[in-house]
Amino acid sequence: MSPLGLLSKGEKAEVVEIRIQKGYCQGTGKNQACHAEDMGLRTGKVIEMLNNGGGGPILLKVDESRIAISRGMAMKIMVKKTGCRD
Repeated sequence: MSPLGLLSKGEKAEVVEIRIQKGYCQGTGKNQACHAEDMGLRTGKVIEMLNNGGGGPILLKVDESRIAISRGMAMKIMVKKTGCRD
């Protein structure tokens, strides 16, 4: 198990755990954990790293969507590599 932020371009992994404090998820009280779930980053999802270069956000493929997340958030999402690389 390793942080999502350490995956290389083209690697696929399954989300194992989101280490962001859970809290109020409705209305104005949304937190990072709720935001990650809204983007499709949930335990059990298989993601693909599309771009992890430079110092900005990283680009992921989740289902048929492409999303960008901050490196800080990516380091709090633990994944297990699936071994599949296209």
